[in-house]
Amino acid sequence: MTAREVLVAGETLLLLAHKALYWPARKMLIVADIHFGKAASFRALGVPVPRGTTSQNLAALDALMAEHDVGHITFLGDFLHARAAHATATVAAMLAWRLRHPSLKLTLVRGNHDRHAGDPAASLMIDLVDEPHAVAPFAFCHHPDVDTAGYALAGHIHPSFLLATRFDALRLPCFVVGPRRMILPSFGAFTGGFLITPEAGDAIYVTSGEAVHLVR
Repeated sequence: MTAREVLVAGETLLLLAHKALYWPARKMLIVADIHFGKAASFRALGVPVPRGTTSQNLAALDALMAEHDVGHITFLGDFLHARAAHATATVAAMLAWRLRHPSLKLTLVRGNHDRHAGDPAASLMIDLVDEPHAVAPFAFCHHPDVDTAGYALAGHIHPSFLLATRFDALRLPCFVVGPRRMILPSFGAFTGGFLITPEAGDAIYVTSGEAVHLVR
């Protein structure tokens, strides 16, 4: 299944196979840790990494908007990776995408990388907020350990989970759905994953990119 429905804080949410969250009642797509410009940042330091990750990220957003009725995208921090993300080619690609979606509302909850990188270009028309950003019954955050009044939706740690047998093991991005907070996997095309240890009460949903499965 390309999506998995969960009931959280009285609201129906869809865990999407492409590592994003959809809130149908608000027509809102929720994305964590897209890290625009990360590859450019590595190349600026002389590390030979592939080009095209910005285009991949934008194409992934377009694909999700084609599948779901999206009027608003909320980014849960780390929209930009570093100051090198303001490179002309990266900004031009994002602006071209933005111009194709002029009526789309965009909100960025600033994360730790955003504070170092600086705010996105004003021409992208993104509403900038700090965590926790309350949209009842949720609190939109970057860090999952922020003290909030509402149910927290967060990113930051790029969670992944190890599926193992006696003979093989597979590490997959995952959603961590707990009693008081959900941690989303990193959305970006050039981001790693952190192997998590679930806490008491956590449900773990892994994604293969094509399907979402409850594994714990």
